[in-house]
Amino acid sequence: MDLAALLDSWTVALNAERKSDQTIKAYRHGVRGYLQWCGDNDAPADLSRASVNGYISHLLQAGRAAATARARQLALRRFTAWLTDEGELDADPLIGIAAPKLDKQVVQPLTAEQIRGLLKACDGKTMLDRRDTALVRLMLETGARAGEVAALDIDDVDVRSGTAVVRRGKGGKGRIVPFGPQTGLALDRYLRARRTHRLADTPALWLGDRGRAFTYDGLYRALQRRADAAGISGFHPHLLRHTAAHRWLAAGGSEQGLMAVAGWERPDMLMRYTKAQASARAADEARRLNLGDL
Repeated sequence: MDLAALLDSWTVALNAERKSDQTIKAYRHGVRGYLQWCGDNDAPADLSRASVNGYISHLLQAGRAAATARARQLALRRFTAWLTDEGELDADPLIGIAAPKLDKQVVQPLTAEQIRGLLKACDGKTMLDRRDTALVRLMLETGARAGEVAALDIDDVDVRSGTAVVRRGKGGKGRIVPFGPQTGLALDRYLRARRTHRLADTPALWLGDRGRAFTYDGLYRALQRRADAAGISGFHPHLLRHTAAHRWLAAGGSEQGLMAVAGWERPDMLMRYTKAQASARAADEARRLNLGDL
């Protein structure tokens, strides 16, 4: 079985299912990584449990994060499921295979000082400065995922009403995310600076430097540069989503409202993103309630 050739056919099927570009990229990366490992170690690329477990064990022993190993295994499980549905395999060899156990990490949101530093690092009047300021403000206020923000078109954003339309969030679900005057101001400044770009007539909201388009990878690199300039270690764009969730609840926002804006359907996702500062928020709430005043 030529798994490399079948990988291309699987990609066609994933596109037909309207999987996101990031999902397809992650799935392909997982399968290609497995095939490369098999070739490097003279292991049979037969998608057996033994081979797949050997690959996952190699990733963990090499120091890769459990989340990475889990994502790679998920890609292989999705691949074998498709191969079975297509009749390329008589039975799915990975049904019931145990996924690597994830560590329960607590992600600390950015502090107020770090937020100010990040925004200061974006200061300037160039198009790129104004783009990155708008990106940071929009992501910090709405909690939208980096992929959702990167995929926005100009017509998806209404600065006057203070709303952005996420056409296709996780799971293919859309939603409207609101933003306030300061984010609206930052977006308006960027849109005016954007008019001079070579691709100004294209629908994509965000544009890159040197006349290029702007992708998810571009967003990641741009914000990483700003975070480095601000002296923020361990930064990644997803940290802005954690920070937005914490700030919403800390300001007295409801859990139901946060779930709607962030695009969560399960309460456990809310707890996962906000548990790092749960005690601090509870202490602030207790002080406001002042229940000891009898």
